Amino acid sequence: MLSQINYVIRSLQDGKYLVARISQKQDRAEASYLLVFKLDHEALSYINTHAQEFGDRLSVESVSPTQLKSLLNRWGYQGIGLVEDPLIPNISFLEINNP
Repeated sequence: MLSQINYVIRSLQDGKYLVARISQKQDRAEASYLLVFKLDHEALSYINTHAQEFGDRLSVESVSPTQLKSLLNRWGYQGIGLVEDPLIPNISFLEINNP
């Protein structure tokens, strides 16, 4: 999965990426996972299905594996949420371990 180009959704207004926020145990803060799509049209389908009213304020960007790793580190994401079906949506969460 990390050896190919992936796609993310980004706000044109503030530059933030579309993430899934998952509640953690009471002693830990909320975890954010960057939503990642395998194909650009899947990201566009996600926008059209779940955020149609914000479509003019969102863009789909391609990211290489190196860029993806940098994004995760820079923004402090817990991991990625690989969107497997943008219409339902069906998402697999993968946690990263930073040394």
